[in-house]
Amino acid sequence: MKQQHFLLRRFPTIIITIGLFIMPYPLVAQEEEILPPAENSSSVVEPSDGLYFADVLVRGRPVIQIGSLPEIDASARAEIINRRIASAIANSNNLEPITVTPDNPRRIATLRLKNRILMTVTQQDAEDYGLSVEALAERWAEQLNTALDKPPLAIDVGQRLYGTVRELLNDTIANLPSLVGAIIVIGFTLLVARIVRYLAFRWAQRTEGDSNTEILIARLSYGGVWIVGSIIALGVMGLNFGALLGALGLTSVAIGFSLKDVLSNYISGVILLAARPFRINDQVVIEDYEGTITQIQLRATTIKTYDGRVVYIPNQEVFQASIINNTASSRRRSSVMVGIDYGENIQRAINEILQALSKIKEVETEPAPDVLVSELAASTVNLEVRFWVNSRRSGFLATTSKVTQTVKEVLETADIDMPTDIYTLVMRDFPSEIKIKEQEEGAKELKLDDR
Repeated sequence: MKQQHFLLRRFPTIIITIGLFIMPYPLVAQEEEILPPAENSSSVVEPSDGLYFADVLVRGRPVIQIGSLPEIDASARAEIINRRIASAIANSNNLEPITVTPDNPRRIATLRLKNRILMTVTQQDAEDYGLSVEALAERWAEQLNTALDKPPLAIDVGQRLYGTVRELLNDTIANLPSLVGAIIVIGFTLLVARIVRYLAFRWAQRTEGDSNTEILIARLSYGGVWIVGSIIALGVMGLNFGALLGALGLTSVAIGFSLKDVLSNYISGVILLAARPFRINDQVVIEDYEGTITQIQLRATTIKTYDGRVVYIPNQEVFQASIINNTASSRRRSSVMVGIDYGENIQRAINEILQALSKIKEVETEPAPDVLVSELAASTVNLEVRFWVNSRRSGFLATTSKVTQTVKEVLETADIDMPTDIYTLVMRDFPSEIKIKEQEEGAKELKLDDR
C-alpha cells in the first residue's frame, strides 16, 4: 500500500521530468561573441524547417551562426559546413589556422583549411550581421581557429561546463514564463486532486462498504486528476505531444515485456477489487490454501491459514484460480453419517435424531434439518444427517462436532444398535488332517463333559 501511495504521489514529478528532457530547447544557440543578426530585407529561400539561422559546430559546440541564402536554407548549409569541419578534425591531429581569401569582384570571402574551402561568407551574411564581408570573414575565422585549437584537458572541461551551465541558464530564462505557468498548474492540480480524492473516498464509504475498494477508488481518482494536470502543465511548457506519445509508445513496449508479470498482477488486482469475489475476513479456499482473507492489495492477496501461517498469493494466480468462498453466505450446510443395524426401525431412528437436533440451538431451524437413508452397506443402514449452521469455520466445526456427539448419544439411549462392520468367512474343502484334529478335539470335550 505504501509503495503504491508513494508512486502516485511522485507521478507528477516523473511526468514533468520527462517533459523537461524531451521538450525541444530553443533552436538558435549562439556564443556571446557573435553579434545579433540585423534585419534583412533581401529575399531568401523559405526554409523547410522554419529556421533562418543554424549553428556551425566544432566538436559538438556551437561556434558561429549562418543564415539562409536564396539557393539553400540555413540548416542544409550548416550541415555541409559541419561535415567538412568534422572531416578535417578526424583526419588531422594538428590543424593549420583557417585563412580568409577575399573575392572582391564577387563580393564574397572563403574560409580555407589546408587549401580546402570550409565555407563561403556572402554579402547576405554580411548584411545579416551589419558588417562588411571581409570583417565578418575575419571574425568567423578567428572564432573557428579558437574553437579548433585543442586546449588542455582542464581548460577544455571548464569551457564545456561553462558553456553547458550558461546555455542552461539562458534556456531557463527564456522558458521562465512557461515554467511559472506549469508550476501554477501543478499547484492547482494538487489542490483539485486532494479534493477529488476526499470526495471519492467519502462516496465509496457510502456505496461500497469495503475498505480496500474505498482506498482503490480514492487513489485512482487522485492519480487520474494528476495525469490530466501533468499533461496540461507539459503543454504550458511547450511540450510536443507527438514526441511524447512516440516516446511513451516505444518505452511502453519495452516496459510491457520486462514487467509483464508485475503489470499482470496489478491489472488482476484491479479486477478482483472491482468484481469482489471475496472481502476482508472472508474464509476462502484458493488452490491449496485455505484460510481467512486479511488484506487485498493491487499486487497480492494475503491469506492467514487456520494453522497461523500467512500466505501472499500473487493476484494473477488468484484471478486464474477457482475460488471457494465459505463465508459468502451466512449459513452453510454440514452433514454427519451414522450407521444402524439392519434389524432396527429406520423411521424410529430418524425421529429420535430429528428430536435431538431440535434441542441444539446452534443448528439453524430454517432450512430445517433432515435425515436421509444414504446407503445400504454390508452390515449397516447408513443415515445422512444434514443440517445448516453458521458459515464461519469456528462455528461450523464446533456445531458439527456437537451434532455428531448428540446423534451417538441419542441412539444409544434409544437402544438403537450401531454395529461395526461384520464379515462372514465361509471355508470349504478342509484338508483331512484338519478334520481329524477337529474330531479328536470334539471327542476329548465329550469325555470331559461326562466326568
